[in-house]
Amino acid sequence: MTSGALKATLVVDKSFVIAEVDKRIYGSFIEHLGRAVYGGIYEPGHPTAGALGFRDDVKSLVKELNVPIIRYPGGNFVSGYNWEDGVGPVEQRPRRLELAWRTVEPNEVGTNEFMNWAREAGSEVMMAVNLGTRGVDAARNLLEYCNHPGGTYWSDLRRSHGVEQAHKIKTWCLGNEMDGPWQIGQKTAVEYGRLAYETGKAMRLVDPDIELVSCGSSSSAMPTFPEWEAVTLDHTYDVADYVSLHQYYGNRDNDSANFLARSMDLEHFIKTVTATCDYIKAKKRSKKTMYLSFDEWNVWYHSNESDTKIDPWTIGPPQLEDHYNFEDALLVGSMLITFLRHADRVKMACLAQLVNVIAPIMTEAGGAAWKQTIFYPYLHASKYGRGVSLQPIVNSPKYDAQDYTDVPYLDSAIVHNEEQGELTIFAVNRHLEEGLHLKADIRGFEGYTLLEHIVLKHDDLKAVNTPAEQRVQPVQAAGTVCKDGYVDTLLSKASWNVIRLKKSAGL
Repeated sequence: MTSGALKATLVVDKSFVIAEVDKRIYGSFIEHLGRAVYGGIYEPGHPTAGALGFRDDVKSLVKELNVPIIRYPGGNFVSGYNWEDGVGPVEQRPRRLELAWRTVEPNEVGTNEFMNWAREAGSEVMMAVNLGTRGVDAARNLLEYCNHPGGTYWSDLRRSHGVEQAHKIKTWCLGNEMDGPWQIGQKTAVEYGRLAYETGKAMRLVDPDIELVSCGSSSSAMPTFPEWEAVTLDHTYDVADYVSLHQYYGNRDNDSANFLARSMDLEHFIKTVTATCDYIKAKKRSKKTMYLSFDEWNVWYHSNESDTKIDPWTIGPPQLEDHYNFEDALLVGSMLITFLRHADRVKMACLAQLVNVIAPIMTEAGGAAWKQTIFYPYLHASKYGRGVSLQPIVNSPKYDAQDYTDVPYLDSAIVHNEEQGELTIFAVNRHLEEGLHLKADIRGFEGYTLLEHIVLKHDDLKAVNTPAEQRVQPVQAAGTVCKDGYVDTLLSKASWNVIRLKKSAGL
């Protein structure tokens, strides 16, 4: 190793358990927005489209990511959505003005079509109900339509639509970003809390086995945060299982060192919401722990700076199509690392979104589907980050950024999959100019040897992928050594690293 390199150490031990990783933290999100549905997952006439019009090339990329759960159908869209418009014979479905994004919704894809697509993609669905323009009645009817086996009006209507077996959707969102002034049917905390409680109560009478997500603040920057969480949870605590968090980050100032430190803000956000949940738990003398559903998160700012104007009242226009660069992938990696370090409370998370709209997967109309830079850390975490999250003891040099102090250059999470006999070290080197010499103490994992060291790196932080060229993609790192219970490696400057170790056979 280079003797002059900055040095960092971490200690990993089986006893430093945070929690079992809920696979649903690798979830995603598809909203009826832009080209996420129309021109994204669904494009009749495309060379790869199946009989129902869904693109098989896109579905293959989703399956590669192994996405366990997908939030649907919104997002802001859901607050003006009449779910009945999206069921029954397609030719009889109405076209509607979609007010959240000022487009036309043709309703060619609705509940049953999406549920069928999700099953084929290997994903469960987190269904959202409209608590903007609608409420208790529409929510309980949708649940009956989806989950009741038969013999009632709504369940038999589903069966008449060709879906004999109930969808059995387990997880349901009680509205979306209801404190946002942009939201159709925006509500005060008390208004939302009362409505969400009564809606959840009715839904549980229909199906006691569902999980419910109470709507949190639209972001930690909202003036309502965290009072919104405290007031709404005071109403919904007994009926909900999770509270939602939403957060996006950008680099509008082109300050990369500050941008890569944004996950420290994410850390603070999670801790604040956790503390608020525990305050309500104590106030109610409850035995139940409220968990977190981080059901919108990503980097999002490139498309906000675009001068492209979208004509209103069109179908599937190209909205919010961020073209992600290499440094965006690094922050996405750090955000995933942060979720893993909080696996005891963060049980679900949805990268927003999955296709075309601020997404890891992009498509060309009639053409290729391709991987953005952020595809890769998401892929690696979903593939190798399943097991038990362990708390690493980290000693790293630090730096100060514009908005943050004492930012460790090394950002790391550890996952142990005992069943597979694998140990994975996820690490981001935030240093923009220098490699970081890492020495990891894994003596508690006797007999583990190096399987591979995957690295995502590029000399240009602004490098992007295109349909014609994958400029940013993972490679195998050289020089990593595992010997005498230590992993010794040099983490390249500004890099995402996945160090995989495997227990030797017979041990």
